[in-house]
Amino acid sequence: MLTARNVVKSFGGFAALSGCSVEVAQRSITGIIGPNGAGKSTLFNVFGGLIEADKGEVSLEHHSIDGLRPDQRAALGLVRSFQISRELGGLTVLENMLLASRDQCGERVWRALASSRRVRVEEEAAIVKARALLEQVDLWPHANQPARNLSGGQKKLLEISRALMLDPKIILLDEPTAGVSPVMTEALGATIQRLRDTGLTFAIIEHDMDVIAKLCNPIYVLAEGRTLMCGTFREVAANREVMRAYLGKVA
Repeated sequence: MLTARNVVKSFGGFAALSGCSVEVAQRSITGIIGPNGAGKSTLFNVFGGLIEADKGEVSLEHHSIDGLRPDQRAALGLVRSFQISRELGGLTVLENMLLASRDQCGERVWRALASSRRVRVEEEAAIVKARALLEQVDLWPHANQPARNLSGGQKKLLEISRALMLDPKIILLDEPTAGVSPVMTEALGATIQRLRDTGLTFAIIEHDMDVIAKLCNPIYVLAEGRTLMCGTFREVAANREVMRAYLGKVA
């Protein structure tokens, strides 16, 4: 579904990605791991269109998406989250959800004035959709509270739910369990698995190896901007090159 082929990206004299290649299969939960500085977040930024690769190609469903803006990629079904939740804290949980709705008639002044009935219908449909999504992750009781009041884990669930308002095909999650309690980590994992079973595809950057082992197959290991290997968790954990990348010299 999503492919990076020989992607290169440098910042000044530093090569963050040096010929990195990754393939995310449809309906998979693909893990991307590696030591700090391996290029994981840079790869996600290239996937999402926040930065452009210097060389290489990124494709979605076998079509190049190089040069497309993040919103254009989102319209094609590619959505991402960030390491730090980016909720709008002063707005309610429900308002955060409604902001994600695409192609709303009321977003353009002249159309809103000329089609007030259509605006109401679209808003009501968006509220129904947002409620259904929030109920699935037990956030509906908090719908009218400021999003800043949510716990770290609840904010991550809100991010995933907000992404679902866009009807994505693939969601990129950047460290979804970072700073999250064990209970909420379990809830996040269960939500990701449930959504995968409904047909969604995920790529996940994660440092918690328990989460990677439970959720992800296959797993890509990046090191120094390159793809070191791809395999199951058992294969990755037993690979000496992976151990060397994380721990230094291995006897």
